Amino acid sequence: MPTPPLSERLRYRFYVWMAGGTVALMGLATLIFVVVLGVITWVVLAIVDDKTSADPDDAAFDFIWGSLMRTLDPGTMGGDRGWWFRLLMLIVTIGGLVIVASLIGIVSGAFDSRVEHLRKGRSRVLEKDHTLILGWNSKVFTIVQELATANESRGRSHIVILADRDKVDMEDEIRAATQNLGKTTVTCRTGDPKSLRDLEIGSPQAARSIILLGPADVADPDIDVIKAALALTNSPRHSDTKHHIVGELADPDNLDIARIVGGDEAKWIVGPELIGRITVQTCRQSGLSNVYQELLDFERNEIYITDQPELIGATYFDAQLALAESTAIGIVRRGSVIMNPGAEEVLEPGDQLVVIAEDDSTIELGPPLVVDGVGIAERVRTEAKPERILLLGSNAALPNMLTELNQYVAPGSIATIVTRGEPRVTQNMDRMAITHQRGDATQRSFLESLDPTSYDHVVVLADMSIDAEQADSRTLVTLLQLRDIARRNGKDLNIVTEMLDDANRELAEVTEADDFIISDKLVALALAQISENGTLADVFDVLFTSKIAEMYLHPANEYVQLGTDVNFTALMEAARFRGETAIGFRQAANSRNKAEGYGVRLNPTKSERLTFAAGDEVIVLAEA
Repeated sequence: MPTPPLSERLRYRFYVWMAGGTVALMGLATLIFVVVLGVITWVVLAIVDDKTSADPDDAAFDFIWGSLMRTLDPGTMGGDRGWWFRLLMLIVTIGGLVIVASLIGIVSGAFDSRVEHLRKGRSRVLEKDHTLILGWNSKVFTIVQELATANESRGRSHIVILADRDKVDMEDEIRAATQNLGKTTVTCRTGDPKSLRDLEIGSPQAARSIILLGPADVADPDIDVIKAALALTNSPRHSDTKHHIVGELADPDNLDIARIVGGDEAKWIVGPELIGRITVQTCRQSGLSNVYQELLDFERNEIYITDQPELIGATYFDAQLALAESTAIGIVRRGSVIMNPGAEEVLEPGDQLVVIAEDDSTIELGPPLVVDGVGIAERVRTEAKPERILLLGSNAALPNMLTELNQYVAPGSIATIVTRGEPRVTQNMDRMAITHQRGDATQRSFLESLDPTSYDHVVVLADMSIDAEQADSRTLVTLLQLRDIARRNGKDLNIVTEMLDDANRELAEVTEADDFIISDKLVALALAQISENGTLADVFDVLFTSKIAEMYLHPANEYVQLGTDVNFTALMEAARFRGETAIGFRQAANSRNKAEGYGVRLNPTKSERLTFAAGDEVIVLAEA
């Protein structure tokens, strides 16, 4: 290959130098100025006799300094004498102005470029012990708000969000959708959570916990979530300290591969399964959605895991009586969660208690309470009867919902699914027959033809194939029609409603529906809770299934005599006789009062005197 000519080689070197960035450009401008100034200085000293602008004995350095000052202040040449000298100084001044202007432009451009880089959010965060959220969807606002509430007792805390979105847009949306974040600061960064390089922007190795969210604008968000988990667990910079990851999945079929990728570093929440389980349990027990809402958020009572070595050797019921301001609901033993253990189960060394409390600072032992047995009622057994359930609508949670429902109902039960299109499930189950009707549940005439008041339970499912506002609007219309039909027929309807936006709940409450399932919010609350304590994933897995133990609302007259003055220890004792754990109660008089938690009282003061009336219920943890 022939050698390129000198002019081409010089031109290439010049291009390479120009591409070197701000420092290279500043260096080139400075070099040109130095060369020009050096040549002019040599000419002046060599051939110009009339150097009247300075002392004739000035050294070359003084002349160079004077020339430099001319570039910064052209007026300096006003006193020069001699035309050759003036001409040369004019050249120095003009050349200097060009060079200085270039330098100013280079510096200004570099500053603007750096500001733009910062605006794009590509710089690495240097936080430690922070919560890192990878990905972006509508759940991020609830998660941020809940984590800020959880961190109130922790002092200054930090949340970092890394998503493939504009940094400024994310920050604006966070500010608009959240309030009163207290000492929690939120930092947004732009990057691809699936990229090993971009992941380092969020400093995952220093994070206390990592939450993976699926993007809202793709057909299969689970792929992005699983790839982000793969990048985290296989990063070359992964330290010996394991990550604490909690991720959201939309398809139960992806759970196995997600577990393989995440290993023992990740806990997974399958949104449709969680919502399906809660909806099924709630539709058969009015008020249960409010119980779950309180347990999942950080505002009132929540679930904690606590060490109480003083209780080693005591029974589970003794532990219940010893906790002054919290309520025991289970035991963590050798990594396994045992919910509602037997009252005589003895606590072993290493056991931890699962408790409900307002804050971890309130979990402390007090003098053992004495059971007040006055007013305890004899147990009444009721036989399960076949049920009729009406499900209006269909979404991804429906198949799992029917599977769960089949575990609860008595043989001979019937579930009727009403959809505008083809149903997702039509196959009968061992305890429950499934029928299907096509129609629009927002149409009054069609709803009346279904005779909804003849059903034991009515479930209105959100249509997730359309916009959330539009889906909630359709739900609201259906609820208004159902309530009016029930009112005109002089009957009650047990309605459970799934909504997508929590902001629409207050508007929907005018329909007097019994329970609302805010699907996105409940999933977000579960993610936030597990990010704070990974063991809670196993606790929720037990509570939200029909296999081991779950929450029930039973009539208060099955535990204590109505109208009798009792305290909560009487409910605890009555529940113990039935193999249950009493955790609270629901007052029918406040069931529509939002300020009173819709009548739900969890973890009440055990010495508080209580009088129950007809319609009141006791909230217990019992075998499924």
